[in-house]
Amino acid sequence: MNARGSPNTSGPPSPRAEHAHRGGNPLRRPSDVFEWWFRRLLVAVLLVGLPVAAYSAGTTAYETSMRTARAQAAQRHEVTARLTENVKRDTYVAKQPAQVRWTDTHGVVRTAMVLVKPGTSKGTAVLVWVNRNGTVTGPPTSVLHARTAGWTAGGAAAFGTAFGVYGVWAGTRLPLDRRRYARWDTEWERAEPLWSARFRR
Repeated sequence: MNARGSPNTSGPPSPRAEHAHRGGNPLRRPSDVFEWWFRRLLVAVLLVGLPVAAYSAGTTAYETSMRTARAQAAQRHEVTARLTENVKRDTYVAKQPAQVRWTDTHGVVRTAMVLVKPGTSKGTAVLVWVNRNGTVTGPPTSVLHARTAGWTAGGAAAFGTAFGVYGVWAGTRLPLDRRRYARWDTEWERAEPLWSARFRR
């Protein structure tokens, strides 16, 4: 092999070669390095914090709704009431109020206004939810409602976490860009006369 064409393997590598071997970029500014590491930190926070926040919020909302459902189920029960009047059929509403009557566990006759379908005849049995005082109320919270509340809260927490991370990123990027633009302006003010002088020759 021709000695003149062989690479020079003797002697230590130059600093520039070592810098290139390490993957460094001489054009990277300290702000670029900071931005690189900060962006990866935010990605790590997003990957860890998003599922944790979604799971915690969803579980809390679900358990809270289930406690409410159990408390309402213990305080409410269904009774069979009877319509005391005929409900008009010629109406366009899905349900309309009508009076019903029932006898509670203590033998007391009670009446209340509930919503029934149009055209229901007098004496028809209607299931009514009442509380311990005998007051008409709605049905207790269902398991489906609790699950829906959990999923909704978890999704909202996930969206909030992602939006918060993005807000931190945008808020950090803004001053970095302003600083870069200011440095570019300063460097151009020094370099522009040199460039202009080349064209005036």
